[in-house]
Amino acid sequence: MSRVVIKAENLTKQFTLRHNRGGLKSKFLGLFDARYREHAETFMAVSDVSFTLHKGESLALVGHNGSGKSTLLQLVSRILVPTSGRLTTVGRVAPLIEIGVGFHPDLTGEENIYLNASLFGLSNREVRSRFNEIVDFSGLGNFIDTPVKNYSSGMYMRLGFSVAVHVEPQVLLADEVLAVGDEEFKRKCHERIRTLQDDGMALILVTHAVEEGKAFCQRYLTLERGRIIEHGCY
Repeated sequence: MSRVVIKAENLTKQFTLRHNRGGLKSKFLGLFDARYREHAETFMAVSDVSFTLHKGESLALVGHNGSGKSTLLQLVSRILVPTSGRLTTVGRVAPLIEIGVGFHPDLTGEENIYLNASLFGLSNREVRSRFNEIVDFSGLGNFIDTPVKNYSSGMYMRLGFSVAVHVEPQVLLADEVLAVGDEEFKRKCHERIRTLQDDGMALILVTHAVEEGKAFCQRYLTLERGRIIEHGCY
């Protein structure tokens, strides 16, 4: 059996939603009238989710909008901290969760390559050795010297994906970011993902497209209201 790279045990994420958060007047009136008092309610975004992913395995997260897919991926990437449960990850986890995350808008594409790669633990020397590959794959050309605040969403995605797949991740997390961009670049991305999978990379993919899930993933979890309602193999 290949080694475990991700193990989620009873992951739960609860958010608190606050209502009637007014100014001093509302707070004062709230001393005498309950209608002006702040009310809080809890929202369970992910509830008691468990799964294991081994080296080279791939898992699709499917479900309607608001089902908890993206929140679960943010928990696995450690962007969010679970309210309860346990998460174990092994190796370098590369999240492609939201376009622009990990980039500084005032820095150029080149500077952001070094910044973003450093977040994955790469030294400047390691980044330099891969820099040309990253730029060539992104297809950004001379725009690599432009501050990324001037980039389109497609250019952001190109740069983010190019860095993520050149840091040699053990796990790639992708949250529908490949929905942005032209068809030719999508094809390059798909080919790169398959190459990395052949080399043993594990993949968790959030997708609404059934065919995309089947193309890249062996298994699936279907979420509804933060809970697993179905799981199986493609």
